[in-house]
Amino acid sequence: MKIRKAVIPAAGLGTRFLPVTKSIPKEMLPIVDKPTIQYIVEEIIASGIEDVLIITGRNKGSIEEHFDRAIELEDNLEKTQKQELLEEVRKISRMINIHTVRQKDPLGLGHAVYCAKSFVGNEPFAVLLGDDVVDSQKPCLKQMIEMFEQYNSTILGGQRVEWENVSKYGIVSGNKISDTVYSVKDLVEKPAKEKAPTNIAILGRYIITPKIFEILENTHKGVGGEIQLTDGLRELCNIEDVYAYTFEGRRYDVGSKIGFLEATVDFALKRDDLRDDFKAYLNKLNL
Repeated sequence: MKIRKAVIPAAGLGTRFLPVTKSIPKEMLPIVDKPTIQYIVEEIIASGIEDVLIITGRNKGSIEEHFDRAIELEDNLEKTQKQELLEEVRKISRMINIHTVRQKDPLGLGHAVYCAKSFVGNEPFAVLLGDDVVDSQKPCLKQMIEMFEQYNSTILGGQRVEWENVSKYGIVSGNKISDTVYSVKDLVEKPAKEKAPTNIAILGRYIITPKIFEILENTHKGVGGEIQLTDGLRELCNIEDVYAYTFEGRRYDVGSKIGFLEATVDFALKRDDLRDDFKAYLNKLNL
């Protein structure tokens, strides 16, 4: 079955970026001159998906406004003959079919995904976490979709991490099928190095079958008093085949300050209009 819909959970409080996220959604923090969530949406578009649901929360209205038309701004840009900027602004509102739904209570990632049940219906769907931006030649989600087409089962996106860092992630336990694919038997949340079954960490990209909604509906609150998606996926492993795919590309944890700064520097250095001046500035710092 074709993957037609994607879900972006964006209802989190962004506590790692306080105080700025007291008034600005973390998904709207800019990497150079585009909000983080736009990079995620562009990945979805480049992967051939036409409908995306953004799960929002209180004080997240600017996300919806960003993908809507800005009539007064467009009029001003047209009057001042700033045609290039005008086309850039208009392109954002035309890029994809954006739907939103509010997660009324902060009950965790699993509950946020469950909020997409009516939107998704009875078909497999993609989930992309806004904290993870992946820079890759082939869009990360497109890689995932190709794996789904091969296995016709839930696909968890991940990468190998240093063994010293396995305690920071949900780690795959299962059988190696190829250099890039594991058959998942369990997920171990933040294990100690000596207890980690692999060093394959799940990193913010999923294609999930609709069976997950029935599971999440009956999943009890876990760590932090929240309904955890990981708990739902562990149960799914007992019912259906689940695979982990180690995708290609550089992944940035833009939910952390260091990851956000790394993404900002690297994306700026990719820009023809910024590269030379920015590189010259960095060289002056003698780092």
